[in-house]
Amino acid sequence: MFSEYGTGDAAADNLQDPDDENEDSDRLAQSKELLETDPNSEIRHFHNHYIGNMDLLADKPTVMQYLDAHQGWFRRCAHPFKADPIGETGYAMGIGKVGALGFQVDARVGLDLLPPDANSVYRIVTIPIPDQEPQGYEVDFHAEMRLEEKTLELRAGEKLGNNPLITSIEWDLNLTVSLHFPAFIQKLSKDMIQKTGDSVLGFIVQRVSKSLTAKVQDDFHKTHDIKVPKQIKLRR
Repeated sequence: MFSEYGTGDAAADNLQDPDDENEDSDRLAQSKELLETDPNSEIRHFHNHYIGNMDLLADKPTVMQYLDAHQGWFRRCAHPFKADPIGETGYAMGIGKVGALGFQVDARVGLDLLPPDANSVYRIVTIPIPDQEPQGYEVDFHAEMRLEEKTLELRAGEKLGNNPLITSIEWDLNLTVSLHFPAFIQKLSKDMIQKTGDSVLGFIVQRVSKSLTAKVQDDFHKTHDIKVPKQIKLRR
C-alpha cells in the first residue's frame, strides 16, 4: 500500500508497505473497472479501534481556543495528506492509493470536526464528500476527544515557572470500512481477506494518527511561542 498525496520522501514515509514495492500504477483504475462491471461484487467490513493521547504545555482554555480554530491548523498539520474544506467544519481528507491482494482504492473520507459539548468533549464524525463519484467503499468514522488539565509534575531540583499546567488530550477512534470486492478477491480465503483488510486498515490509522498528533503538538507550541524544556517529556 502507498500514498501519492504530498511530495518528497516525507509522503512516502507516512504510508509505505514494504510488501508492495512493485505495485502497478494502473491497479487503481483496474480495480474500479472491475467493480463497475462485476455484478457479483461482495461487501466486506473491516474495523479498527485506536486509542491515542497527546500533552500540550498550556492550560485547558488556551488549548480549546486552538482546537476550535481548526481552520488555521488542520490542513497545515494534515500535510502531506490532502484536506480540502467542506463547509465551515468539514474536510475531505485524502490518504492516497492503498490496497493489498491485487486490489486498490483511492482512500478519501469526509470528516466533520464538531464543536465541544458541555463537558468539553470534541467529536469527529463522517460526512459525505460533495460530488464524489462512488468509489467502491464506505467509511464510518467516529472519534471522541477528551481534555484534562493537570499540574505538571517536576522531578526534584527542576524548576519551570509557578505551577506549570499541561492539558492532556486522549481520544478513542472507531473506524469501519466497507469494501466491495470483485470476484477474483472472493476466491481467496475469507479469513485471509479479513485479516489482511484489518491489518491494512490498522496500518493506515496508526501512521496517519501518529503523524497528525506529532504535527499538531509541534504546531501548537510553535504558534503559541511555547518552548518545551528538554527535561520535559510530553506524550505524543
